[in-house]
Amino acid sequence: MSILAECPSCRTRQSLRNKKCSCGEDLVKAKKSERVQYWISYRMPGGKQKHEKSGFSLEDAKASDGKRKAQKKENRILDIKPDDKTTFSILSKWFLGLEMNKSKAYYSTLTINLNSFNKVFGDMVVGQIRSADIEDYQMKRKAAGKSDSYVDQEVGAARSLINKAFVNGKISGDSLRAFKNVKKLLKRNSNARDRILSADEFNQLMNALPFHTRAIVATGYYTGMRKGEVLHLTWDKLDLKNRIISLEAPDTKDREPRTVPICDALYEILEKIPKAIHDKEVHKNRVFLFEGKPIRDIRTALVNACKKVGIPYGRGTKGGFIYHDTRHCFNTNMRKAGVPESVIMKITGHSTREMFLRYDSVDKDDKMQAVNKLDAYLAER
Repeated sequence: MSILAECPSCRTRQSLRNKKCSCGEDLVKAKKSERVQYWISYRMPGGKQKHEKSGFSLEDAKASDGKRKAQKKENRILDIKPDDKTTFSILSKWFLGLEMNKSKAYYSTLTINLNSFNKVFGDMVVGQIRSADIEDYQMKRKAAGKSDSYVDQEVGAARSLINKAFVNGKISGDSLRAFKNVKKLLKRNSNARDRILSADEFNQLMNALPFHTRAIVATGYYTGMRKGEVLHLTWDKLDLKNRIISLEAPDTKDREPRTVPICDALYEILEKIPKAIHDKEVHKNRVFLFEGKPIRDIRTALVNACKKVGIPYGRGTKGGFIYHDTRHCFNTNMRKAGVPESVIMKITGHSTREMFLRYDSVDKDDKMQAVNKLDAYLAER
């Protein structure tokens, strides 16, 4: 049995001892910023090689590896003895109470997703939840109007909880298998979006939004930051004097620290935000507050503003706009401004060109300019 480290760039699984991947990735640095996915490798009783994902924590991977070694010694590799006490709601409280989760930028989203799952499975003993039950949940959520990506996000949150609980010895392998067997609804790259706000639409939307949400939308539009990164922004990471936002590894989705420049238009908005006097321990010095409390989501305000100015809203609506599209707007506007692709990727935190291209939309003007350039080239030959 062994623990393998997966390179965050090329996804090659390799020995923990490797300091550098063959693709050039610095694995020592990647491990420190918790971007390396760990796997445990072992053989089943029949001789089949098994690779099991164990998260981004080496400590958890070692715990999981130790557990598998103990199981192998007792000839019970899958530990199929069901847990007859632990309910999903009990595990949810434990999982959401972990400091590593509380510090994540998407903690509020994680809570919402698990709350939805708890409405159906909260009182069920985890060992009694079967793959068929989860698949039935997926279909019912879709019937309720939720998109494939939204349902996948909910089930993904539950799966993360189950994986963490298993590694920490709180549930059996039988519970783990039920969640691993459920497939995602959304096919790879099928959720790529191309909704870009025109300059007029953006200005209309800004005027229709109340100030506390206007600043949040503007930050996404002018920086390409994700919603969780924006909502959890604190004053110590916002340097208006030098016009820089400094995000640390725990603040970002890819667990990689980065700096984001502040343009003039955004500076004029951010400098008007009052630095509220509040309990830093409770509100963690958040930039975006409403009535003294951290803003957790702006969906209602965004829906109302879009309705007011006639902009379709919603992932499932034709031409519909959602907050995440501000990231698409930033990427596309930067490219049109002539900023090199590599620089844009550094600002937005895209680790691969494939992901970057999903956020870079080509519109009719781009196509016409391309044809005009072709005409000019052919005329000069």
